[in-house]
Amino acid sequence: MGDYISPRRENNSSLKYGVDSIEGVNSDGEFQPTKALTDDINLKPYKVVRHGDIVYNPSRLNIGSLAYRTEGMCIVSHLYQVFYIKEEHKSLLSAEFLTLYLRRNEFYRYVDYDNFGSQRAEYNLNKLSELLIPLPSPNEQRKVVNVWRAFREIKEQNEAKAAPLMQVCQSYIQELKYKYLLQEIGPYIEECNERNLEGKFTEKDVRGIATSKGLIETKANLDGVSLNSYKLVKSKEIAFVPDTSRRGDKMSLGLNDSDKTYIVSSISSVFKVDEEKILPEFLYLWFCRPEFDRYARFNSWGSAREAFSFEDMKRCKMPIPPIDVQRAIVNIYKYANEAKQIAEEADRLSREVCPALLQHVIHS
Repeated sequence: MGDYISPRRENNSSLKYGVDSIEGVNSDGEFQPTKALTDDINLKPYKVVRHGDIVYNPSRLNIGSLAYRTEGMCIVSHLYQVFYIKEEHKSLLSAEFLTLYLRRNEFYRYVDYDNFGSQRAEYNLNKLSELLIPLPSPNEQRKVVNVWRAFREIKEQNEAKAAPLMQVCQSYIQELKYKYLLQEIGPYIEECNERNLEGKFTEKDVRGIATSKGLIETKANLDGVSLNSYKLVKSKEIAFVPDTSRRGDKMSLGLNDSDKTYIVSSISSVFKVDEEKILPEFLYLWFCRPEFDRYARFNSWGSAREAFSFEDMKRCKMPIPPIDVQRAIVNIYKYANEAKQIAEEADRLSREVCPALLQHVIHS
């Protein structure tokens, strides 16, 4: 690789760029604003990154902290490695293709194998320059890059749609507090305690309840665990974990928005909603607000372990607008969530399809 790349030797010695220009590279291969403390920091040794540069963290290369710069310039820590494709070789080696090649699991394993160091192993640019890489034709490289770009464009377009729609949705919900009387939801919800007594539902039907407000595939080890006491969560029902002590001040809660029935741990609470008065999706959106997390945490009770019970849930107050208003807000959320899911699927496919296509190109 060393024949085709050159290190970027430009730093911020003149202090032309301030702390607002500092970025880092995460394990998803994306630039992001730094999380480091910047008070009284010396910016002179920081390295300048230009459009077309490839940047990586030498102590985190084995987990994917490498990115291709496509936007304006930024500065990164002097510990980072910054390089670019030499001008005379750009027609032979695409920087984007090289980035995709270096962001494969196979390469991460190679870095772990070939790395050196004691307390912190660092794969520096000298080591990277010694790497032997395949060099498909420019057309073959372009095929891989174009597929990656297509997935990336779908991801970015749908993320751009989802974010403002979610904000609009939450803004409408916020405004309802000033238009409608706050009412306790107790009269409109009913606790469900149906169990998996006959063992009809198995491990594939078990769901965990996340603080991100969703039912997710369980991460628990279910070897030897009886599922007979697990509670059923039917379509449109909401489940939550009463224990609020160790969840970062967030309520673990989720709506079953599928047509399937799932099961959750017996310690969870499950309830259904009177859909003539409140749409389950609308109530769920109310629960997704940070204000509700704070409310639930403040109203949790206990000593060693604090809990927010179903009785506490019944005392929650919220505005209850007409069903058509609720449905309009829910539809906005559905459009936003659909865009979000498309973006996530495009991201997933890019991570699966591009490495496979790249592998095919390399060995064809």
